[in-house]
Amino acid sequence: MGVRLIALDIDGTLLDSQWQLPEANRAAIAEATQRGIEVALVTGRRYDFAMPVARRLDSPLTMIVNNGALIRSKDGQTHLRHLLPVETAKRVLELTLPWRDGAAVIFDRPLAKQIMLELLDPDDSLRYAYYSRNKEFIGLASPLESCLTEEPIQVMLSGPIAALREAETALRSAGFAADFALAVTTYESKDFSMIDVMHPIVSKGYSLAEWAALRGYAREEVMAIGDNHNDLEMLSYAGIPVVMGNSVPELKAYGWHETRSNDEGGVAAAIEHFALREVAPCA
Repeated sequence: MGVRLIALDIDGTLLDSQWQLPEANRAAIAEATQRGIEVALVTGRRYDFAMPVARRLDSPLTMIVNNGALIRSKDGQTHLRHLLPVETAKRVLELTLPWRDGAAVIFDRPLAKQIMLELLDPDDSLRYAYYSRNKEFIGLASPLESCLTEEPIQVMLSGPIAALREAETALRSAGFAADFALAVTTYESKDFSMIDVMHPIVSKGYSLAEWAALRGYAREEVMAIGDNHNDLEMLSYAGIPVVMGNSVPELKAYGWHETRSNDEGGVAAAIEHFALREVAPCA
């Protein structure tokens, strides 16, 4: 049974360590789509932040963004959407008040006020550079809870790894933890972590499975490539799971297929080896 759908994480997977798109990856994706294989970018990024990468791929793409909360086509058509209930978002913001300096609320809006912050601090070396490049998407609300006039996509926390581990522990032990799902992304070399708090059914894996079912693909026909904690459910679902050579150790421990690092064209190597010829699913 051949591969009919390839699910690709972006950061640490499709892009190299300098956030560039290797030509080998672009060519392999083009070859796959020319053969009729669907390619989906499955990412924690927002749609508008993922699209600059998508535009560098001259291929039709499915966009599974916000860690699975939204599924759109490259032309912007929304296919599936799972939003976080307002009351749950309010309780999450209340619980995570000690980490408020790294909190944001993300909405599905056309442009302005997609990302709501309580404060945009130029002295915030961790986040200001990113936010300053995306000012057209940012709005301010104080207190942050006051922005919750509609259901958001997610509440996002970011900051140093140790602090975010404390926040993650608080969230997982909350009395209402069943009302939301968490996606955690960690960059050890940068001492930076992100936690996305989303609708309770949402994960990259859930949305990939939901999309595959709608498209009529069997699990065994789905290949996924990832490198970080938030890729776990996606890799667990895929019939052919592939971890990057630069992956976090926890993913490598599952015994899945391993490809080269993102600086060595790992995505291209995996597509050529697993998707452009028929392979057996990973046990």
